Amino acid sequence: MNASKIREEIIFGFKVFSDHLSKIPIRQSNTSVINTISPNSYGLSTRNLALDQALKSTDYLVLDGVYFSLAAILLRYKNIQKNQGPDVFYHFIERLNRMSGKAFFLGSTINTLDLIKKQAEFRYPNISVYTYSPPFTDVFSEQQELDIVNAINSIRPDIVFVGMTCPKQEIWSIRNRKRVDAGLIICIGNVFDWFAGTQKAIHPFWFSLRLGWFIRIILRPEIFKRNIGNQLKFFWDLLLVFIRLKKEPIYRPF
Repeated sequence: MNASKIREEIIFGFKVFSDHLSKIPIRQSNTSVINTISPNSYGLSTRNLALDQALKSTDYLVLDGVYFSLAAILLRYKNIQKNQGPDVFYHFIERLNRMSGKAFFLGSTINTLDLIKKQAEFRYPNISVYTYSPPFTDVFSEQQELDIVNAINSIRPDIVFVGMTCPKQEIWSIRNRKRVDAGLIICIGNVFDWFAGTQKAIHPFWFSLRLGWFIRIILRPEIFKRNIGNQLKFFWDLLLVFIRLKKEPIYRPF
């Protein structure tokens, strides 16, 4: 696949994928990573250098949380293709099913992973499903990371779906992509719980209205309270850039 044919927009300091997910090949010569950018991850990246570097080193940084696209609309008069977490997950798992591929789910609890495995095997019978529940710690030890990598490499999956919290999953995916023998590493966070049924999923209708964030606040107000500072940082910075009291962040790839 010729990467020059993929549409991307450099906006607010990040290179954002703005094309259809079908343009992303599952297998290339090296393992590729899909991460997401949102007001929350932007705000967090301004205080977390490792996350900032991970997002800017990501092969395909897709739009999750449509309001990050306000930066492109207000500053470039362009819209960014919306590829939110559920969009990404269902697109690629359906492609895996058509190719009878192998999926590896990394993250969450053993119970949630068992439910994911049952759901996937029922809904996508052509996929071979593997899971791994890592230790619940903010930072993995080198041995813990090696155990995870060895578990993945023993399977050589087509896709590794990662369901850990931001920024842990983004940083892990970039730090380990050269050690992992897989086609894609895709960080999808809360989609694990939605697919497993351990949390109420947001109906696609609300995403189509760009109100998925609002329904999530109703269902999980604790997440909104935890992330509100990061989100306000994005909107405040965008306002200052828009009224020309601040320069737009510069994209500096790592």
